[in-house]
Amino acid sequence: MCMTTRPFSALRAFLKSESAGGLLLMGSAALALVVANSPLAEGYFHVLHVYVAGLSVAHWVNDGLMAVFFLLVGLEIKRETVDGELSSWSRRVLPGVAALGGMVVPALIYVAANLQTPANLRGWAIPAATDIAFALGVLSLMGSRAPASLKVFLAALAIIDDLGAILIIAIFYTDHLTLWALGGAAVTLAVLVTMNRLKMMKLWPYLLVGAGLWVFFLKSGIHATLAGVILAMTIPITQSSKKGSPARPDDEHSPLHRLEHGLNPWVAYLVVPVFGFANAGVALGQVGLAELTAPATLGASLGLFLGKPLGVGLFCLAAIKLGWAKRPNGASWGQLFGVCALCGIGFTMSLFINNLAFDAPVLQDETKIGVLVGSLMSALLGWLAFSLASRPRKVHISQDV
Repeated sequence: MCMTTRPFSALRAFLKSESAGGLLLMGSAALALVVANSPLAEGYFHVLHVYVAGLSVAHWVNDGLMAVFFLLVGLEIKRETVDGELSSWSRRVLPGVAALGGMVVPALIYVAANLQTPANLRGWAIPAATDIAFALGVLSLMGSRAPASLKVFLAALAIIDDLGAILIIAIFYTDHLTLWALGGAAVTLAVLVTMNRLKMMKLWPYLLVGAGLWVFFLKSGIHATLAGVILAMTIPITQSSKKGSPARPDDEHSPLHRLEHGLNPWVAYLVVPVFGFANAGVALGQVGLAELTAPATLGASLGLFLGKPLGVGLFCLAAIKLGWAKRPNGASWGQLFGVCALCGIGFTMSLFINNLAFDAPVLQDETKIGVLVGSLMSALLGWLAFSLASRPRKVHISQDV
């Protein structure tokens, strides 16, 4: 019998590369801390502030390389919404509700910790985002103790979480707008949409026009990385049909699939680790009890370590008990709590929002310490939860009539 197989799932490829990439990200973050507290520290911080072609090295990493990261995030959001784990409302409910709780509760904890220091409140979104690479990297270490359904749930949750972070950045971290650049971005976007409508299947025209969109965003006041997400939304997900056969959104030869699979290793093994190395460096020699107990530090660390598992866990519990969604297949409550804890790993996106929220180096360092501490504690809590969690009992159905 002739059998047809679907092309290799973009989500499965994403999970595999992100798991390995997450481990590499851990190494790059650790290396940044070592370098920042070694005789190489002066050179490390100096290089980040060297200007190249009008932007500092740090800006090229945070505005340039991270635009590629956001492009991949946008492709994944579109892919999973059209033909993946978020393609139906029944599939979106549990990760969607969980992501909402995982953004609201950590933000409230951060605000509560900083009510007496109004200048710090701008960082309320720092603990609201989950680092998908880091979290999946830790989850991969659980091996068979983590059912495949939980890995899919975590990836779907983190994708929706990323979408929420993108909206937060666009709405709350845009301070000024330059009208001529916004006009240029609008015209460029219209060109991209027209190319999509005309079913242009070559990738290079989209990438070329997308580079122009990035430049306009850079000048407009809207963060340049968002150009990557918008570009992703215009990349065709279906391939032109041949010989009268209908076009399918799961066609591995479509422009979106080709770009997504092509970008995955570059983002997992280069972009995110470089970002981690450039942003995780903190001189710990000057960190004392005052810095560890500063409102910004506590807000970020407690928001991730307490806010994420509470928000994700309670919202999941409510959705399941109300009958809106079902618990991930083959996962016990303890294992589900382990994933909720891992959502408190907020490294990449949290550090990214930290850079947008604060200009003062002192505040940036305090929240950076909070993110590092909160993420590490969340990883340990997740590991402990999986170690202690029992697997769900198998139900034996009698064959007697």
